Amino acid sequence: MGPTRALNEYHRRRDFSRTAEPRGGDAAAAPGEPPSFVVQIHDATAMHFDFRLEVDGVLRSWAVPKGPSADPQDKRLAMPTEDHPLEYREFEGVIAPGEYGAGTVIVWDEGTYRNLSQDRRGREVPFAEALDGGHASFWLDGRKLHGGYALTRIRGDGAGREAWLLVKRADRRARAAGGTDPHRARSARTGRTLRQVADDGDGNGHGS
Repeated sequence: MGPTRALNEYHRRRDFSRTAEPRGGDAAAAPGEPPSFVVQIHDATAMHFDFRLEVDGVLRSWAVPKGPSADPQDKRLAMPTEDHPLEYREFEGVIAPGEYGAGTVIVWDEGTYRNLSQDRRGREVPFAEALDGGHASFWLDGRKLHGGYALTRIRGDGAGREAWLLVKRADRRARAAGGTDPHRARSARTGRTLRQVADDGDGNGHGS
C-alpha cells in the first residue's frame, strides 16, 4: 500500500479548510537517513499521547493514554489510529472545535529509530513486516526517549479493534520513573506547554 492510499482514512476524517493539520504528500523519506518517530501530546476529548513511527512513507500511529515509559515494568496500552503523513511530525497547534480530534497538540519528543526486529534464527525482519506480524522491536534515539522498545499486538488481527502494548526493553537506557504529567510537559520543538499553545491560539501548526 503506497502512502497516498494509506492516508485515505486520514483525509476522510478531516476538513482541511477548517484544520491546520497537514494534508500530506509533500514530504519524502531522506535517502540514507534513519526513519523518524514523534510523540505528540493531544489534549482532545481524552488526554493522550500519540506515538508515531515512520514506516513506508507514512507515520504508523498509536494512541497511548499514559504515554511511553522508560521503565520496563510499565506496560502501556497502545491503540492503533489511522496512518498520518510525514509532515505531521512537525505539527503543533490547536485543532478547531468540531473537527476530528479537536484540541491542543504539542510535540513532546522527536528523533529517529532503528529496527531491532528479528526472527527466531536471529535474522532481521523488515519493520513493516514485523508490525504486520504483531511484534516489532526498535531502538529510539530521541530528545527524551532512548533505548529499546517493543510494540506487541495483544488483541485483534486487523479485522477488528486492535490493542497493542508499548514496553521499554531492559537495557542500559531503562530506568524506574513515573509517568509524564501532560499538563506540565513542554514541547521538544518550542518549549511551550499545552496551555501556552492553547493560549496562543496557535491553529497554524507552529513549527511546521
